[in-house]
Amino acid sequence: MSRAEDFFKHITEGYQTKGEFITMGAAMLDGATVKNAFVKIPLKTLNRHGLIAGATGTGKTKTLQVMAENLSEKGVPVLLMDIKGDLSGLAQPSPGHPKIDERHAAIGIPFDAKKFPVEILTISDQEGVRLRATVSEFGPVLLSRILDLTDTQSGIVSVLFKYCDDEKLPLLDLDDFKKVLQFSTNEGKEELQREYGRISTASTGAILRKIIELEQQGGDLFFGERSFDVDDLTRIDENGKGVISILRLTDIQDRPKLFSTFMLQLLAEIYATFPEQGDSDRPELVIFIDEAHLIFKEASKALMSQIESIVKLIRSKGIGLFFVTQNPKDIPEDVLAQLGLKIQHALRAFTAKDRKAIKLAAENYPDSDYYKTSVLLTELGTGEALIAALNEKGRPTPLASTMLRAPMSRMDILTKKELKYLVDTSRLATKYNKEVDRESAYELLNAKIEAIHKEEAREERQQEKQKKSRRTTTRRSTRMNPLLKVVTSASFIRGVLGILKRVMR
Repeated sequence: MSRAEDFFKHITEGYQTKGEFITMGAAMLDGATVKNAFVKIPLKTLNRHGLIAGATGTGKTKTLQVMAENLSEKGVPVLLMDIKGDLSGLAQPSPGHPKIDERHAAIGIPFDAKKFPVEILTISDQEGVRLRATVSEFGPVLLSRILDLTDTQSGIVSVLFKYCDDEKLPLLDLDDFKKVLQFSTNEGKEELQREYGRISTASTGAILRKIIELEQQGGDLFFGERSFDVDDLTRIDENGKGVISILRLTDIQDRPKLFSTFMLQLLAEIYATFPEQGDSDRPELVIFIDEAHLIFKEASKALMSQIESIVKLIRSKGIGLFFVTQNPKDIPEDVLAQLGLKIQHALRAFTAKDRKAIKLAAENYPDSDYYKTSVLLTELGTGEALIAALNEKGRPTPLASTMLRAPMSRMDILTKKELKYLVDTSRLATKYNKEVDRESAYELLNAKIEAIHKEEAREERQQEKQKKSRRTTTRRSTRMNPLLKVVTSASFIRGVLGILKRVMR
């Protein structure tokens, strides 16, 4: 058996699967594609999470696009975090190209141009279905971690949430929570101290500053109603395809705290809402997080711990998380260790630091008799990648240098007209884009403060009235009592006579 034949057997047996799968492309040996040596990923393993890494321009986004298309075709819903704004083309079929036909001929897969059901989402002022969540839905623990509060400050947040629950004060947006903070150390200070203990003005001031910082990153747009129902991420269209929800995040690249806030709340909501799946034959939802380093940028230890915990636990809900970034080192080691599928595009070695990073990246992949991984990482072409996955039994597959198939949809963005039509015809936009501003803690506390001020003013008027009444009563008594007049006159006369006597002496 020749080396090529041995390699073909090595790949086809290693990636053999009995259940449903998606085909990523064909394996390569010595820089050439081995036709029909398909690299297949079982759907069953896609809740084990994954990584798509590589230098800029090596094809990470197109790999993400290929995976989203194939999952949608299998009836698996997908959520894409579109940081660069180049994924909306999934809603239109590919125009085709001779190079695409050439690539697919080498792989052994026919090319079929298709469009996919797409929903455009947003957490900012961009066009799309608005995603919101209320402060109450975050809860005191998650909100404290997002704001990176101390234990003392976190305790105060918990107390204020308890007070709002007891007093039926809905916490919907950041204005509500700011008003509660101000109330707790002003008009409501005695009330809260009597029922819940003393609340430090210095601590509430520090919390308020953290909330303002979050507002400046756009958090005020995210908090509020109507809350997004995460079940709307798991829709299947009338043709049995999974809906691809694309969250446009092009305007928050410089606001990592808002991105982390949204992602953590979304994952926490999904974990709390979705039922346990165990080891099902397919994922319930697959989430791709582009520019994933933004989640971990400036994240506190508490926030990082929360993210790591959710990544570990959420797979039991049938949720697959895929982090897309330039280098595996962008992902914390505890998270990286949870990723069952790794797709590594080329890395570039311009400096000694780059070469060290490549050697470390190579160690994330299994040893191979066919590749020298650290060298191959710098030689991969655009649309080529190293793939290491898990088979249906959860065992690592052979490392495969792979020529990836091309996206079936457009490899470019939608026009403004196409994007507007997509949003205007969305049923979810009708559901979520209507402004809701019902009475909440802000209005209720303002009314309560106004009532307190009115009561204080009424008491002041009453006290002033009583004082005035007492002065008037005293003057009247003096004028109307003859005996008092006689006594007063006599005293005056005696005083005058006493002075005269002393003078005459």
